[in-house]
Amino acid sequence: MKKYLLAVQFDESTSWPSDAELQEQQARTAKVTADMQAAGCWVFVGGLVGSHATTVVRPGNGTTTMTDGPFAETKEQLGGFWVIQCDDLDQALAWGERCALACGAPIEVRPFEDAQWK
Repeated sequence: MKKYLLAVQFDESTSWPSDAELQEQQARTAKVTADMQAAGCWVFVGGLVGSHATTVVRPGNGTTTMTDGPFAETKEQLGGFWVIQCDDLDQALAWGERCALACGAPIEVRPFEDAQWK
């Protein structure tokens, strides 16, 4: 089985959902997570605080510098993720579709390198 990252891409330039919308979204994503667990493909899930809370640690010349927020100027930021294990990309994409519908946000589906999992 291969492991895949299903990364939730949120557009931080749009308005934040209302409390009721957020609760509905969380209920939908919790259902998808429960279905992943029942199917035996769930590994891990996590939501992230907005990019305003990000610190980037960047190496250079044998030392590091730290800056607030992501350096890339983009509207979409990583908002959360699932790590799943599937037989193939088609299965991962099917879960990605369910996650996109549950979140109402784009989902990037990316395989992990095999060497990372021993």
